[in-house]
Amino acid sequence: MASVVMYTKKICPFCVRAKGLLKSKGADITEISIEGSNDLREEMLNKSNGSMTVPQIFIGDLHVGGCDDLFALDARGELDTLLK
Repeated sequence: MASVVMYTKKICPFCVRAKGLLKSKGADITEISIEGSNDLREEMLNKSNGSMTVPQIFIGDLHVGGCDDLFALDARGELDTLLK
């Protein structure tokens, strides 16, 4: 299964939704909390081409985007393929 990295914050309902979907697919998620860390926030901004909201989700080397983007991938039937 592809590696999944998700940049998050503690109190984030979108992060919870995205994690729930990914876990329901059997994905192992490496969660990186940017809360209180300017370095990790900068890392997320650089990797996501300036996207400032959380979650920011990466499957393998692909930047998926946020929660809505993840659910859109699933609705199109593309998420399972990316996770394999």
